[in-house]
Amino acid sequence: MDSLLFTISAFIIALGVLITVHEFGHFWVARRLGVKVLRFSIGFGKPLWKRTGRVDDTEYVVAAIPLGGYVKMLDEREAPVASAEQHRAFNRQSLPVRSAIVVAGPLFNFLFAILAFWLIFVSGDTGLKPLIGEVAEGSLAQQAGFVSGEEIIAVGERQTPTWESGVYALLSESLDQSDLPIRVRDAEGRETIHWLRTEGIQDMAEDGQLLQNLGLTPKRPVLPPVIGGLLPGEPAELAGLQTGDRLLRVDGKPLQSWPEWVDYVRERPGQSMQIEIDRGGESLKLVLTPKAIDSQGKQIGRIGASVQVPPNLMQEYQAEIRYGPMAAVGQSLHKTWDLSLLMLKMLGKMLVGEVSVKNLSGPISIADSAGKSASYGFTYFLKFLAVVSISLGVLNLLPIPVLDGGHLFFFLIEAVKGSPLSEKFMEQGQKIGMLILLAIMGLAFYVDLNRFLG
Repeated sequence: MDSLLFTISAFIIALGVLITVHEFGHFWVARRLGVKVLRFSIGFGKPLWKRTGRVDDTEYVVAAIPLGGYVKMLDEREAPVASAEQHRAFNRQSLPVRSAIVVAGPLFNFLFAILAFWLIFVSGDTGLKPLIGEVAEGSLAQQAGFVSGEEIIAVGERQTPTWESGVYALLSESLDQSDLPIRVRDAEGRETIHWLRTEGIQDMAEDGQLLQNLGLTPKRPVLPPVIGGLLPGEPAELAGLQTGDRLLRVDGKPLQSWPEWVDYVRERPGQSMQIEIDRGGESLKLVLTPKAIDSQGKQIGRIGASVQVPPNLMQEYQAEIRYGPMAAVGQSLHKTWDLSLLMLKMLGKMLVGEVSVKNLSGPISIADSAGKSASYGFTYFLKFLAVVSISLGVLNLLPIPVLDGGHLFFFLIEAVKGSPLSEKFMEQGQKIGMLILLAIMGLAFYVDLNRFLG
């Protein structure tokens, strides 16, 4: 229950931040260009909070349904406007002014992403080096020649200092190439190139398991089975285990890692085990009986012991990406542009059927990602906000009536035609746009349900 509340809270915070950024773009530019703003609303429906500002008596509202927002401007098409204020009505503005106000929303989403990435790059972004652990038998990765212990240096022309950058590069580069060159370095420092077939890679990523579907398992540090802490009165302490003991064998089976030991204990609730340990160079044998506890409807074993984590365990596996303030500006612009382009390409390939619509993310997936990223820490949550902000910017620029891109499309027709479009034409366009938007939202929700219900 606590986890669900945390996820919902993170989702609402994310929506609130990104909607505010988008609508503030419209609001700020409208004000600067002399258009009167009547209401700035975050959310739809019944107002939960309302305040009247000093400038123009603008209403600032937080409403009950946090799935969007709007900026209501003075407009003669919606209500009569006093002659003294007609020059401040949105519909009276020139085409460039109206276009600037409309495009400001998506533009502020992109600016937010650039700022977020800049903060991450300046403060330092830590990730796992793209070291290969295992290569699955018969997989695409094995067919391409990948072997355990190699480090991926570059995918196509993109450098890959972390697994995150590697996965992104695989998705981006595979959209334009049928065979993808991937440069790797082995344990001896020798570099070589593997050619990976890219057919179907986007569909492999639809469940968030691209590496596993390719047959690649990231190399992870081996956590040795050494006791780091004991809970008083629990089976481990009662059996005579002490901090610093290294587990050698259990029921005659050699132990190589702590996860292996944990799995063995969990599978044997209430069953006595013969364990052999090393304590200061001396080999000792003990009898240990895990306590049976309930977990998610079944019984598992627990002994009340934690692992001893060696100092600098992750040092070999981690990479830090950090830039100076000026260099970070260029990197942030480049990353925002790259992600925007990738999203546009993916949408285009979905339309022509080259990429599965299962790559769509609806509110359930976004909420789940919000909760997970927030639980990992501020940097991860900020990165999540930046990516979703870019996707909002891209989607809002699509030429679908109702969206900002639809308004811009109407303005383009007006510029070519030389006169404003008729009210009837725009009304019909809005209806069609609403149907398209509802269809996309319904499809995304359906994909979400399939994804989470299997």
